[in-house]
Formats: sequence, structure tokens, C-alpha cells
Amino acid sequence: MSLTQHTTHTTETIRDAILAKPDGILEHLAEEHGVSLRAVIDCLPDDSATAVAGSRFIDILSDVADWGDITFICHSKDAVVEFCGPFPKGGMGHGMYNLQGAKTGLSGHLRPERCAAIYFVRRPFMGLETMSIQFFNADGQAMFKIYVGRDEQRQLRADQVDRFVRLRAEMVTTDAS
Repeated sequence: MSLTQHTTHTTETIRDAILAKPDGILEHLAEEHGVSLRAVIDCLPDDSATAVAGSRFIDILSDVADWGDITFICHSKDAVVEFCGPFPKGGMGHGMYNLQGAKTGLSGHLRPERCAAIYFVRRPFMGLETMSIQFFNADGQAMFKIYVGRDEQRQLRADQVDRFVRLRAEMVTTDAS
């Protein structure tokens, strides 16, 4: 089997797995098939994931800083770390995008130049609809993910759904021009 045939076979196998269990854990598929998480995201149905350039990193984070409570996730082989609360405003300094969230509980230093692509993802997970913005490095691994927040009834916050849809459309339009 040639490399192209192997890649096509792997892609088809991943797509079949997603169809069979649309709310499954995508990181598990990536590990199982020896591919990056970004390669798995690229196998989602077309209406589930929209990619924009990684150069939109700061624009997107600046917008999300006005959304209110979100869920911020860093997922590695060793841990899944979640923060629920407002995403802090940030600014560039010393080559890093510095999150100014000492009062909100989320702070840190991000490297925007390492972001190769950003995906707006809408898919079920564990029986619930989710909407997230996922940031990927050049290796196809997730840097982090930002999920639309939920209300007291565990429904997606309508105001954030509107912001997500608007921001996705704005980023796609800007990338296309």
C-alpha cells in the first residue's frame, strides 16, 4: 500500500469512526490512528469545522475576552485542564501574548507565532452540542481550546452562540479577502 493509499485509508477509517460515534473523544481517534488532532478535525463533516489562519490568534482572543464565562481547556496525554470563567484580555510583550487575568484566575503567556491554524468547531460531545474555537500548532496538536459557555440548564449560552457565529463569519470573510 502506497503512502497516499495508506493516508486515504486512514482518513476514511477516521471518518467512519466519527460517523459511528459523532460525540466521541477526538484525541482518542488521533492516538489510535497515529495522526495529529488537527488531522482528525479535518475529517469532521464540512459543517462541523471551519478553519482560519493562525495569524488571527490575537484578533480571536481579543473578541473572546468580551464573551463572559467560557471554558478554557488544555488537553495533553497526561492531563485535561479546564478553567471556567471569563477569558482575560491580553497584550503582546516580550514576544508573548500575556493574559492579564490575575483577578479572574486565568493568566499565562501564549506564543501566537506558533499557531498554524484555528478551527471553529460545532459538534456533539457526551450527548450535548458544543461549540469551540481550537488553536493548533504546526505539528497539528492543540495548543488549547475555548468552549462556548453554558447556562444553568446546561444549554449553550445564546449570546455566546451569536458571538461564535459572527466571529467565525468575520474571520472566514477576512481570510478570503
